[in-house]
Parts: sequence; C-alpha cells; structure tokens
Amino acid sequence: MQELTIEANIENLDQVIAFVDQILDDSGCSVRAKLQLDVAVEELYVNIAHYAYEPETGFATIRAETQPEAGTISITFIDSGKPFDPLAKPDPDVTLSAEKRKIGGLGIYMVKKSMDDVRYEYTNGQNILTIVKKL
Repeated sequence: MQELTIEANIENLDQVIAFVDQILDDSGCSVRAKLQLDVAVEELYVNIAHYAYEPETGFATIRAETQPEAGTISITFIDSGKPFDPLAKPDPDVTLSAEKRKIGGLGIYMVKKSMDDVRYEYTNGQNILTIVKKL
C-alpha cells in the first residue's frame, strides 16, 4: 500500500493524479482503466477540496493498493471534513436533457458506473470512500 497525505486544495490535484498514475503505470494498468481511474480520482479529490472543509482547508489522504492476485486496485480517499456520503444521493436521471436535470450528482454517478466497486463509511470522524477497479 502506498499513501499520500496532502493539503486538500485544487492546486494539489496534479500531484494527486501523478501519485495514482505512477502506481497504475507500475502495475501495468490498461489505458482504458487508467483513464477511468484518473477521471474518478479527479472527481473525488476535487469534491474533497471544494466541500469537505469549506470555508477552511484541511488534509486528504489517498491510499492506493494493488491486489495482483485479484487484478485490481483500491484507492481510498480519507478526510476529516464534514460528514458526507456521496453514495446516499439518488442517481441523476440521465434520460432527461441537460436543461431538465437537476444540477449535481453527475460526477459521482460516473464514478459509480466506471468503477467495479464504490464504498463509503464515516468512522472516527473521517469520511472514507474507496473505489475498486479491475486492471
């Protein structure tokens, strides 16, 4: 397992993506899975940076672990910000036109659809969201 703890602000997004991409490159991840993971990591990290500590700032920890025997990677996002379960919201109605859809929720919907598993828990004052993807 590898871990990065970083101040949760937008300016650090490139460092978070580089951290994850290095692990993906070392694991022989397919281009398609890497693109899907990059989109998911960006969405989840940006949400933490924008909303977890608002109006203050805090830290986010990103843990990445490959499971070679299962051919998967797990990436966990941990913050001590406001409790928020993004999986609790209903999925947006993607059959509606963009003009008729409510704002919000599309990013986490894309994460849920592109990952093999997405889990959330709130434990010991921390939001813990884990995504799992087959490599």
